[in-house]
Amino acid sequence: MRRLRNTKIIATLGPASSSAATIEALHLAGADVFRLNFSHGTHKDHEERYNTIRELEAKVGRPIGILADLQGPKIRIGIFAKGPVELKNGSAFRLDLDKAPGDATRVCLPHPAVLESLEAGSILLLDDGKLKLTVTTAGADFADCLVTVGGKISDRKGVNIPNALVRMSPLTDKDRRDLDFALSLGVDWIALSFVQRPEDIAEVKKIVAGRASVMAKIEKPAAVETLDGIIDLADAIMVARGDLGVEMPIQEVPSIQKKIIARAREAGKPVVVATQMLESMISAPVPTRAEVTDVANAIYDGTDAVMLSAESAAGEYPLEAVAMMSDIAVVTEKDPMYRSIIDAKHGHLEATTADAISAAAIQVSRTIGAAAVVTYTTSGSTALRAARERGETSVLALRPALKTARTLALVWGLHCVHTKDAENFADMVNKACKISFAEGFARPGDRVVIMAGVPFGTPGSTNILRIAWVGEQ
Repeated sequence: MRRLRNTKIIATLGPASSSAATIEALHLAGADVFRLNFSHGTHKDHEERYNTIRELEAKVGRPIGILADLQGPKIRIGIFAKGPVELKNGSAFRLDLDKAPGDATRVCLPHPAVLESLEAGSILLLDDGKLKLTVTTAGADFADCLVTVGGKISDRKGVNIPNALVRMSPLTDKDRRDLDFALSLGVDWIALSFVQRPEDIAEVKKIVAGRASVMAKIEKPAAVETLDGIIDLADAIMVARGDLGVEMPIQEVPSIQKKIIARAREAGKPVVVATQMLESMISAPVPTRAEVTDVANAIYDGTDAVMLSAESAAGEYPLEAVAMMSDIAVVTEKDPMYRSIIDAKHGHLEATTADAISAAAIQVSRTIGAAAVVTYTTSGSTALRAARERGETSVLALRPALKTARTLALVWGLHCVHTKDAENFADMVNKACKISFAEGFARPGDRVVIMAGVPFGTPGSTNILRIAWVGEQ
């Protein structure tokens, strides 16, 4: 199944997309990776969806990536004694650890680490930013606040703290259970929510221990401030615009999105843009013009993947949403302006043989009009280097490890094929030509550019660039 686009699509599964027939239809419509959202559903739900995806993968013969998205530390207030209360502008309001039901003067905030992180001047946003409190006095177990933007507030509403580094782990007890379960299933990606520091990624990677790749969700101002360190440690980055748009001035989100994409591309790390991309398609068969432009702009910036959340998980038109996103990507990538924008910026090359070979392969393929660039890769690093160059020529990533093929399913421009490693130089050339033909990328008489490493099967040993003719198959 050859996609007619380089940008990948991640579709979230949920109540609207749990059946085997629907998941297969989503894949055929364009979904390259499926997201299991651990903020919703039971372990049994996720296991059934995981098994369905793997059965589909065997049926279609294409590696399909699976992303497990952890909920993260959701900060919420407690309950109120007599239902919703109205907080008036200029009134005083206390947050504390007292579990007694609240009223118009106070409510429990059952997160000691949050209270300990607050100081005079800290801002708290309640209910997705609808209400705003400013801390006047803070202690170890309380925060006295001034209501600066009032309104009605009810039980267990969320709290965002945009200008404080909250001293708490990004993994809750629930997340640790979900992480263990997701790893036992064999998911390919773990998405970590509410990352604040590089140390948060290090903590999770220590637990994961190489069993999956780790994606950092950038949705807090602290993460934007430490972005370079997070990118260095993470295997991929997600621009999670939901909470990012609450905790930062919403008008700054577009420039932050572009910054994150540019930094990730420069580092050669996959980057995903998510949240409200085709939001109106939850209840409408077509998106708004603004949504189409939003998706296209992320593609113009060179994002590796765009993601659907509620549109495919709980919406009325999940198939139409995936198909629309695919169509937007196809049309955008055909625009001559897209190629000029993509070519204007490339990632920084390190002074290594592997980087030199990867950059040369893309340049050679363009010069000779090659039908495909074929990479042999064990760890996936060679394929990532080729994708970073954002070349015009299709890249076939041949790998003996199915796990690696699944992991790279979300990377820009990679057509992953699970196959045995080459036994020798002649086998390398023969296999590259045969697979290029079989997968519909090359015809007899076409040329392909091959990247590989000798000795074969040695991770990180890319040191060969070969041009080969595709003969009669």
